[in-house]
Amino acid sequence: MAATKNKSKVEKTIVLSIMLIGGILVSIPFIWMISSSFKPESEVLAIPPTIIPDNPTIENYINLFTNMNFAVYLRNTIIIVLFSFLGLLFNAMAGYGFAKYDFNGKEKLFYVVLATMMIPGQVTMIPVYLILNYMGLTNTMAGIILPGLAVAFSIFLFRQFMTTIPNDLLEAARLDGAGEFFIFFRLVMPIAKPIFAVQGILTFIAGWNSFLWPLIIANDESLYTLSVGLSLLQGQYANNYALQMAGAAFMVVPIIIIFAFFQKYIVEGFTMSGLK
Repeated sequence: MAATKNKSKVEKTIVLSIMLIGGILVSIPFIWMISSSFKPESEVLAIPPTIIPDNPTIENYINLFTNMNFAVYLRNTIIIVLFSFLGLLFNAMAGYGFAKYDFNGKEKLFYVVLATMMIPGQVTMIPVYLILNYMGLTNTMAGIILPGLAVAFSIFLFRQFMTTIPNDLLEAARLDGAGEFFIFFRLVMPIAKPIFAVQGILTFIAGWNSFLWPLIIANDESLYTLSVGLSLLQGQYANNYALQMAGAAFMVVPIIIIFAFFQKYIVEGFTMSGLK
């Protein structure tokens, strides 16, 4: 027994050591990015390198908002994120409809939704662009937002979760005189909090990182997002690494914080939705 316990402790120690070393290696680029964002430009490439800045400064972050249009980029990104949450509500309604309503062609329509998940987004960009151009929505915020309101994967995930809600519960609410919207907002949504949490996190990350579509659809710099602004920063200030690190940190740190606090909901949401 003692030998078995000692062997188990050794195995745990080895596994923990490997995980610790792996975690440190993965964290080094992020630590270097955040550290460099507070360094003067002359210190970023100093030899030997410094992890903790000798002369810390927030001048790089100030320059992002004074010399660059990061305030505009941040505003546009927040607008996209907020409307993405509106699309999340529509996706939840669609998932609820597929899960709890019976109508002609329900299964076929759902298979069509699933089939769109197999099509790479790059394939549909040109047709979507042509449609929006015909509608006069290119180079507008509406043109950036509209294509992202309906997400097949989100509909699928909501549908998978909402099939687990007992039909008897919904029928009891209808017998008590509750309307369909009342049932959805006051009964279904509270039950579906786990899946709303995970989808909310994924929606925020997708909206915050939006890059390719805003770059394609918008010609006016006043419509650019943070990701597009960061790419412009790398082009215009290619030799100012401190400023680039500040822009990257400003872009990445909010996502890291949100993911660190809510990662358990992502695992729970996928598990409760039947995805293993």
